[in-house]
Amino acid sequence: MRFRPRPPMNDVLREKLRHLPEKPGCYLYRDRAGTIIYVGKAVNLRRRVQSYFRASTLRTAPPKLRSLVHHVEDLELRVVRTEAEALLTESHLIKTYRPRFNILLRDDKRYLSLKADPDRPFPRIVTCRIVRDDGARYFGPFPSSTVVRAALDFTEKRFGLRKCGSLNPCPDDHTHCMADVIRFCTAPCLGRISEEAYRARFDEACAFLRGERPAILDEVREQMEAASEAQDYEKAARLRDTWLALKELTRERARARLIPSIGKPTAEEGLANLARLLGLPHPPRVIECFDISHLMGSHTVASMVVAVDGVPDKRRYRRFHVRTVTNDDPHAMAEVIRRRYAPKPSSDSLAEPVAVPLPDLILCDGAQLQVRATRGVLRELGLFERVPVAGLNEHFEEIVLDDGRPNLVLPRDSKALQILIRLRDEAHRFAITFNRKLRRRALRESVLDELPGIGPVRKRQLLSAFGSVFRLAAASEEDIAAQPGITPALAKAIKEALRMRVKDPD
Repeated sequence: MRFRPRPPMNDVLREKLRHLPEKPGCYLYRDRAGTIIYVGKAVNLRRRVQSYFRASTLRTAPPKLRSLVHHVEDLELRVVRTEAEALLTESHLIKTYRPRFNILLRDDKRYLSLKADPDRPFPRIVTCRIVRDDGARYFGPFPSSTVVRAALDFTEKRFGLRKCGSLNPCPDDHTHCMADVIRFCTAPCLGRISEEAYRARFDEACAFLRGERPAILDEVREQMEAASEAQDYEKAARLRDTWLALKELTRERARARLIPSIGKPTAEEGLANLARLLGLPHPPRVIECFDISHLMGSHTVASMVVAVDGVPDKRRYRRFHVRTVTNDDPHAMAEVIRRRYAPKPSSDSLAEPVAVPLPDLILCDGAQLQVRATRGVLRELGLFERVPVAGLNEHFEEIVLDDGRPNLVLPRDSKALQILIRLRDEAHRFAITFNRKLRRRALRESVLDELPGIGPVRKRQLLSAFGSVFRLAAASEEDIAAQPGITPALAKAIKEALRMRVKDPD
């Protein structure tokens, strides 16, 4: 097969390649439509990224790599401090954007974190792989499970935290436990420490894991050096491994930051350009973007993602079940816009409804019909003159206004257009993720339809009582039979059928 040279490189990409930093981080390749097609990591971004575009690489590279390079029109960087942080960032970005050229790290593998739940009476610190918004304190994730477990073991012993899993430890938990005898635990189960004193130790342990107690690291290092001087090399080696693990775990983790486009306007300038193009009185600091997702009319949902100063703010994201329509995007958009911006009832029944804070710009994923539906609802709500609306046509990446002005067609390297494209892509990703979750849940619940003696009424009753098919499968026959209308024989049949069909935890 003859070597096909790469088409001429655009000026934006050439300029970015010329100014790459020699630092660790991740790189994101985008195609002509602005879609992320590949995410990679590097110890040295300059050396790694430039290697893709050398003539020798294009002559000898595998077909997949040559195809990737031929599709690259733009790139972004996330600069971090360490190679380990680059690995974690790469994993997160691949799971978020699912680039079509990535084949590694596409599974759901998650790295270990440490979780400290302060709401427990005698809180402890445990390992976990999923970070939830549940009020607990999380440290991590970290790529090395060995480091995490070694640091957790040291922290528990150093601060006397308990290992037992009881919600409220009592003397029964001490039956087969010797941790207090060997002075690894303060034994709250035996009342040897008050809840206030234990919580003070717990707070100190959390401060240590945040890297706020460097003196403890110095203590371990001094013990290691003392053991080495005493020629107790086995102990010195253990302390060395502990010290290295703690140093890695408590190292300050710099947040990955987006490098501004080299030679192009910053995000603030892009927002200023967007305000000028759309005729806004000021740059749209807060943009709320909506997208509709369904599969041939089933499980119609919507997403709302928010950008503040051009950067997505996930704390403000929202998801919607579309209630009134199925396979009709404009009407679904109208429903969601109404639910989002209609005044909310006040807690005081006699008071006026509470107005919803408005963004500086509403962006719809779609063309004239979606924008028209949005503007119609805003007119009904009396907000037509207060909130500007625009759409983004996915096929041609045109900015749709539907107010008498023609669509705006901007250059692909326009910072204003890039802000809208990336916000629209995030809304699309968020909506599709929600739609897939609902379809998977419906597929799991459909298992009940195959069971004898289970009709729609009993199906709803069982799901309402147990919460999900997986919890129903984990329930005992006695618990199932306790439900109205379920005989012991039917409960046994349900349990057996679910045992054969349901394999994974909820």
